[in-house]
Amino acid sequence: MQKISAVAALAAALVAAPALASDDDGATGGFYVGALAGYEGLSVTSTDGSATANADSAVYGVTAGYDLDLGNAFLGIEGEISTSGGSTSFPASLGAAREGLETSGQYYLGARAGFALTPGISAYGKVGYTALDTRAFTESGTIGDLKENTDGLRFGGGLQVQLPGPLEARVEYRRSTYKNLPDAGQDRASTDQVVAGIGLRF
Repeated sequence: MQKISAVAALAAALVAAPALASDDDGATGGFYVGALAGYEGLSVTSTDGSATANADSAVYGVTAGYDLDLGNAFLGIEGEISTSGGSTSFPASLGAAREGLETSGQYYLGARAGFALTPGISAYGKVGYTALDTRAFTESGTIGDLKENTDGLRFGGGLQVQLPGPLEARVEYRRSTYKNLPDAGQDRASTDQVVAGIGLRF
């Protein structure tokens, strides 16, 4: 929760600092690249919903995309590659052949749309396809690790602030849901992420 609070404080600071925003009266368009980092909560749930396992970790990555400027609004496409270190042990009630699940690489491709709240500050929402690299394991190592990529849906939203020159900052929440995890006796997983990022717009 401390990580979430820190990112929320950063969001408040960005919104409370209009001097950092540009003099542009609308939303920003064009190509951009950026870096992001923040908090991830991983939750694994059994098929019948009777057992869950959770883990917290950091997440960081890079993003790139293009926004079409519509005046006070924008439409865009975005891709992201990130990684995290979530590792959770399943409760005995899960009845899994393997005893834990670890996540690593994450991949996202989707669309986003937003509108200007004030000159230089925009709100946006996003939705798209996501994939997750997983590793199911046993604590004793008696069964070989099972590595697999599973896909799902991500949705979220955030605030974007124009900084002096071509720089911009953002704070974002997103939730991803996944099904058909590797042989672990469970059916689905989800991640909740709160991240902050800095980008360069062309």
